[in-house]
Amino acid sequence: VRMSCKVNQNYAGGQTDDSAESLVKAVLFVISEITLTEGSKIFASWKNPPPPVYIQFFFFNLTNPEEFLKGEAKPRLTEMGPYTFRQYRPKRNVTFVDNGKKVSAYTVKSFVFLPEKSVGDPKVDMVTTVNIPAVAVMNRLKGMGFWVSSGVSMYMGSIGTTLFMTHTVEEMLWGFKDPLLTRLKTIKPDTDEYFGLMRNKNGSDDGEFVYHTGKQNYLDFGRIYTWKGEKMLSIWKSNQSNMINGSDGSGFHPFLSKEERLNVFTPDLCRSIHMRFEKEVEVKGIPAYRFTPPRAVLASGKNNPENEGFCLTPKNCLDDGVLDVSVCRNGAPVVVSFPHFHLGAERYAKAIDGISPVHERHQTFLDLNPTMGVPVRAMKRAQINIHLERVTGFPLTRNLNGTIFPILFLNESVVIDDASAARIQKLLLIVTLVSHFPLVLGALGVILLLVCIILVIRFYQNKVI
Repeated sequence: VRMSCKVNQNYAGGQTDDSAESLVKAVLFVISEITLTEGSKIFASWKNPPPPVYIQFFFFNLTNPEEFLKGEAKPRLTEMGPYTFRQYRPKRNVTFVDNGKKVSAYTVKSFVFLPEKSVGDPKVDMVTTVNIPAVAVMNRLKGMGFWVSSGVSMYMGSIGTTLFMTHTVEEMLWGFKDPLLTRLKTIKPDTDEYFGLMRNKNGSDDGEFVYHTGKQNYLDFGRIYTWKGEKMLSIWKSNQSNMINGSDGSGFHPFLSKEERLNVFTPDLCRSIHMRFEKEVEVKGIPAYRFTPPRAVLASGKNNPENEGFCLTPKNCLDDGVLDVSVCRNGAPVVVSFPHFHLGAERYAKAIDGISPVHERHQTFLDLNPTMGVPVRAMKRAQINIHLERVTGFPLTRNLNGTIFPILFLNESVVIDDASAARIQKLLLIVTLVSHFPLVLGALGVILLLVCIILVIRFYQNKVI
């Protein structure tokens, strides 16, 4: 009895050391699972994500084009949609490099229309919006002289080109033959005579990414090493703006803290953005931290010095909440923002009837399980706009005053599927059991110690008797 009690006392006293050891084991277990290596729990899902990804398109239909063109009223827009597509994005040509420390891959995206999740028929619904090909041509002719611009303007008028156009939603997304581009093709043969906001996107990829696998350092898991063979961009004005920071948003390192700044590189924006912790949430029984882009992400250079390099024309820098991406859109005056100019300067929303930002509907966010670093829910929301400015030699533009004109906004969403959620819950349970195992044994040790004491007392009582 004395020997048994002594053993239990020794165990209870060594609980602290065992707790630390078990915590280390739990950490090592998670790190071993969260790596981009063959056989890891996360690798198969990374190559072929099982949760369905949906992308919704909401178009803005202009109801008063003549009034706006004459300068008699601000544009009046009505929102159309959503037009919902299932997005498939498997990774192809997956190749390990640098002794397994890095992995290269292409993410191929394809889209399938889902009428049951849509409002309206994209083949039938008509939308009136900015004539983007015409505005792009006018924008390219800036600075080429009045007579050149006037000649092109007369030519555009002769073929019926105006500042606005009406097409079906399907044509706007996937492409239509534009008369102006067709005429330009006779002069410049490499001109694509078709235009569409998503033209050539179905079945395409964003180029080769090389990622850190996390094998050497778990903090590097999923971090982008190069994009299209480059470690940095070369289109912006500063090295900081040209940096390719963070992951592609599909995964992050384990053991996230609320204080972290999560960086995400977005090819559509031609830049990296960052996210900050907002609040704790729960998705299908899995605890998660919500990270979201703060106002500083799209703040102007005057309000956020980190963004000074994104303005290539210092005398014409835009205000908070918008980003001119014409530099990576073949010169077309494309401006990106959050939907309805959420987190943007008030003047952009006030310049247009029908625009009203709502945080819950227009926020971009990532819900990440902090232990595993795995996204359990995500909403990526962005708006495509056209910068409408007066262009010398084009009478159509004489009443324009620099309006940032919304074309559409998209909502790309994903929620973890039930099977993946069950696997995550199982992994989290294992981690919890491993990390708390010494406490369980310690409690048992205390109980056994009390039993031993009682037995000793009874032993001596019986001996006395």
